[in-house]
Amino acid sequence: MTAFFRIVLACAVLLALAPCARAERPIPFKPGEKLVYSLRWGPIPAGEAVLEVLPMETILGTQRRHFRMHAKTNSFVDIFYKVRDQVDAYTDQAMTHSVLYRKKQREGSYKRDITVTFNQKALTARYENIINGPKEPIKISPGTFDPLSVFYSFRLMELSENAVINSPVTDGTKFVMGQARVVKKERITVPAGEFETFLVEPDLKHLGGVFKKSKNAKLKIWVTADRRRIPVKIKSKVAVGHFNAVLVQGIP
Repeated sequence: MTAFFRIVLACAVLLALAPCARAERPIPFKPGEKLVYSLRWGPIPAGEAVLEVLPMETILGTQRRHFRMHAKTNSFVDIFYKVRDQVDAYTDQAMTHSVLYRKKQREGSYKRDITVTFNQKALTARYENIINGPKEPIKISPGTFDPLSVFYSFRLMELSENAVINSPVTDGTKFVMGQARVVKKERITVPAGEFETFLVEPDLKHLGGVFKKSKNAKLKIWVTADRRRIPVKIKSKVAVGHFNAVLVQGIP
């Protein structure tokens, strides 16, 4: 089940690798939004993931946007491999770059707490593990986001069929320019309802772990074709099986 939850957390990055040029449009999310996804590994129900927009938070005297993602196994999977992961991300109010990123992993006996601090003036990101301490800062580009807030940046963009697009992102250890292709429009039905969507297929070459080890790995993401750009379905194929996530509840 370890690979399963590596994919869940990686999807926060992959959902957002498809920004086109930023449009002058209202921000389509606000504090109180909560998106709940049911997770399956093949035919087996395995847990849930939740994406939330939280109230603004003051960091170093400045109001910042706050986003959270947490993933957990269900009671059946807990017996074999209990997972309780949480990611918190902070951006400037205008949604132009990341400010702070925190990840707390609790997977079986494995525990890790990570902080990534962004310095926009120096264009660097510094990774710090609570056990090993900080690493040397890495260079980033203007407009770089962390693996969670980049998803919300994506929701400010315009999409069109057949577009090939790029976005800078970092987890503090590696800076990459992600790329994805908007394949087509497609109407799909999930537990949360029926939606007109864009099918997006990210390029997986920058991802490690199970994606790197899997020959012909694939990932497909369906996002609503309306102004909100909400991911309603995620489907992957990797060496250890098939992973699916579907939206079961969405609060505006």
